[in-house]
Amino acid sequence: MKKVFIYTGIIFCILFAGCKKYLDVNTNPNLVYNPSLSSLLVTSTLQTGLNVQRMGNITSYYVQYLASPNAGSDRDTYQEEDLSSTWNDFYSAMTDIKAMMQQAEERGATEHLGVAKVTMAMNLNMLINMFGDVPYSQAFKGKDNVIPAYDNQQALHDTTLKLLDEALAAFNMPTPTITLDPASDLIYRGNVAAWKKTAYALKARFLNQLSKTSKYSPADILVAVDNAYTSNADNAALTEFQEFNPWNEVARDNANLILDGWLSQQFVDATNGKTFGVMDPRLPLITNLTRFGDYRGTPNGQGRSGTGTNNEESVLTRKGFYSADGATPLWLVTYSELKFIEAEAAFRSGNKTRAYAAYLAGMRAQMDLMKVDAAARDAYVNNPTVSVGESNLTLDLIFKEKYVVMFLHPEAWVDARRFDYKYKDFTLPVNAVLTSFIRRSAYPVVETSRNGAHVPDVNMLTKLWWDQ
Repeated sequence: MKKVFIYTGIIFCILFAGCKKYLDVNTNPNLVYNPSLSSLLVTSTLQTGLNVQRMGNITSYYVQYLASPNAGSDRDTYQEEDLSSTWNDFYSAMTDIKAMMQQAEERGATEHLGVAKVTMAMNLNMLINMFGDVPYSQAFKGKDNVIPAYDNQQALHDTTLKLLDEALAAFNMPTPTITLDPASDLIYRGNVAAWKKTAYALKARFLNQLSKTSKYSPADILVAVDNAYTSNADNAALTEFQEFNPWNEVARDNANLILDGWLSQQFVDATNGKTFGVMDPRLPLITNLTRFGDYRGTPNGQGRSGTGTNNEESVLTRKGFYSADGATPLWLVTYSELKFIEAEAAFRSGNKTRAYAAYLAGMRAQMDLMKVDAAARDAYVNNPTVSVGESNLTLDLIFKEKYVVMFLHPEAWVDARRFDYKYKDFTLPVNAVLTSFIRRSAYPVVETSRNGAHVPDVNMLTKLWWDQ
């Protein structure tokens, strides 16, 4: 693995004052040899949030939220692409988190230790769900081991759950020597109670990922749910950036004719009434009407049908809920996601009453978060194709509605694989190079070229351990 050791304290300087020590002209300004807990808290929370978007910007093509405006793009058609930059982003963030974890343990800063373990669990879980086996136990050693062995993905999934339990134990320790600095925590502003709820919410998410395995336990999931979020006020979000929310950057690029952020025909048809016969009021808050007065997606692999410059297809815009100008949050974990986890676990346990209530609540929660007009929200939720009654609730309906709730989030790809891509009218991209839907990403060149002896011999149709 490429040596990743730069503690990104420079970002702390950009966001906050008092960073002269990072900019000494006689030293490397990008290398912080003794980063403070506050600077590590900034970089760990910032980069964890950005990694959710970085991963989502890849997986959104796999689950057909987005489509390339150019025909035959690598990502659209499942061709191998080099994800070295994403790999390095994750290991850079995890290196900072590991440093925060070690320093927090040494100094008795139990609140920082809890945040470190939660953010490490988030990053590691995303990484193994994209690639499978990855370096972990031998990683973060710098020059002492630049070609670390890979850890087994199933063992690493267990590690992510263990990290969350350890985080909760740390948060529950009395009298930390140092408390979280609200200005340095870019997700919860030092709110330890909120971090504890997020640890439980992530535990519910990670346990729910096991639905195709013998380790799946609806009861354990529901216990985690009961200790997690109770409303949208608990949502985990990144709200401070170096410049813009990265989805807003995508929208800005597209507005400047650097074509990006085009909505897939699959997602648009699932929400504009074509596939399910009911118009979803969230769609107009996400994207634009075309010049034809309707919403039109781009088929994955086929590319745009028009010029790309005359509003012929729907895209992420600078007014959209996820991509607007201003203080648009980057959503990491939400109450609406949690309600759909609850709905699935309760359904699988045979409790249709709880499952149905959570299914309806999840839709309402996200529409309220998006500020959907109450009448439009109720008209959608009360439509007989949506409000089917608890006796008619199915897993297909739960997955269908969760697909909309998880728009642009990388966890949607976990759901798609758990559901075996059985969304209504979901088809392979045009000219896909794989014979069936993608199951994992190819290992990046930074690994195959430098640590090739340890890289597993797999392809993009090789299922992950929980996806059998």
